[in-house]
Amino acid sequence: MSLTHGFSLPEVLISVAIGSTLMLSTVKLLPALQLAVLRQTQDVAVQEDLWQLALLVGKHLQRAGYCAGNCRGDGLVLSREGQCVISRWDANNNGSWDTSSAEPEQTGFRLREGALEISRGTASCNGNGWEKISEPALFTVTRFEVSQRLVKGYAPRFVIALEGVSARFGETPRTVMHQVTGYNLP
Repeated sequence: MSLTHGFSLPEVLISVAIGSTLMLSTVKLLPALQLAVLRQTQDVAVQEDLWQLALLVGKHLQRAGYCAGNCRGDGLVLSREGQCVISRWDANNNGSWDTSSAEPEQTGFRLREGALEISRGTASCNGNGWEKISEPALFTVTRFEVSQRLVKGYAPRFVIALEGVSARFGETPRTVMHQVTGYNLP
């Protein structure tokens, strides 16, 4: 007579029930985890894009006002309560801010319909010829503001504030603030 050892029927049924419960829990947890990772990835992408835009605007503000001669007009124009900015700088060192050349030396930025727009060679914040530099399919820019801080004896400081929300998961707005100094401006 040989004795064989194994699992009894109740033990097998209990282990199958525990395994099934664990599998169902995993099946419910995995999509929620994937959604959380997707939202976090989208938030990081929005934050990164906002920083790239702020750095781009900041670079133009730092260049604003540079002139290798006698340029006429203001090197920087802030309008619409800081929601539109036009910078001028003498890129070709010819002593003037060219408007009609193949490489115009004015660059404008404005917020319009949830997107940050840029225009080369513009003289005002109105009109056509502006193109979107933010990606409205990915995120909406809800705030663009350039403010100037003047301290006597120092070059003007500019604070660029950008805020955006994800187009897909627009619950939490992301904000970036970037400061630059306009050394070429009076």
